[in-house]
Amino acid sequence: MRPSERSPDTLRAVTLETGVNRYAEGSCLVSFGHTKVLVTASLEEGVPGFLRGRGEGWVTAEYGMLPRATHTRGRREAAQGKQSGRTQEIQRLIGRSLRAVVDLKALGERQISIDCDVIQADGGTRTASITGAWVALRQATRYMLEEGLITKDPILDQVAAVSCGVFSGTPVLDLDYEEDSTAEADSNFVLTGKGDIVEIQATGEKRGFSEAEFEALFSLARKGIRELCELQRAAAR
Repeated sequence: MRPSERSPDTLRAVTLETGVNRYAEGSCLVSFGHTKVLVTASLEEGVPGFLRGRGEGWVTAEYGMLPRATHTRGRREAAQGKQSGRTQEIQRLIGRSLRAVVDLKALGERQISIDCDVIQADGGTRTASITGAWVALRQATRYMLEEGLITKDPILDQVAAVSCGVFSGTPVLDLDYEEDSTAEADSNFVLTGKGDIVEIQATGEKRGFSEAEFEALFSLARKGIRELCELQRAAAR
C-alpha cells in the first residue's frame, strides 16, 4: 500500500489554474498533490547574443524554491550569491523540454522567459514545473497571436512530465516525497503529447533495477502523461 493509499497507476490530484498573474503574458499555478509551483511566462523583445541576426527566438527557464517550500526554512540562493547545481540542472531541463515543442523561427527575434517558483515541495517539483510551464507558454504564444506580434502558431505539440519509481518492490506513478525519499528506483519522464521522448532520467537509488521494471515505469509514465495532457488542454482553452 502506498502512503497516500493511491493505486500504483494513479496520479496525485493535479490542478492547473491559469491567469494567476495579471501582469505576465502567461501564468499557471500547478499543483501535484501538495507540490505547488507558480509559473509565469514573460515575453521579451530580443534574443541572447548567440541568436542575434538569425531570425529566430528562444525559450528559457529559471527555477527556484521559496525559503519555506519544505519542512525547514532554506536560504534564498540569491542571498548565497550562487545557484546550486540542482537548480541549474532543473531549469535547463525545463528550458530543453519546452524548446522541444516550439518552432523558434515562428517567434521572431523574441525570447519567452519561464519562471518556476516552488511554493510548496512534496516531490516532483521539476515534473510539475514542466507540466505547468507548457500551459503558461501556451498562454503567452496565444497573446502574441492575438496582438499580431506573430502570424504562425509556434507551438508544435504539448509537453508534460511525471515521476515514476519502484516503491516497496512495486512500480508506481507520480511519487510524493515520502515515496521518493525511500524509493528503490526513481525516474522522471518528459514526453510530448504525441508520445515522443524528450528526456528520461532514471536512477537506481538502493539497488539496480531490471529492464522489465523500467518498461513498467515507462508504461506508467505514458499513462500519466496522457492524463496530464488532457488537463493541459482543458486549462489552456
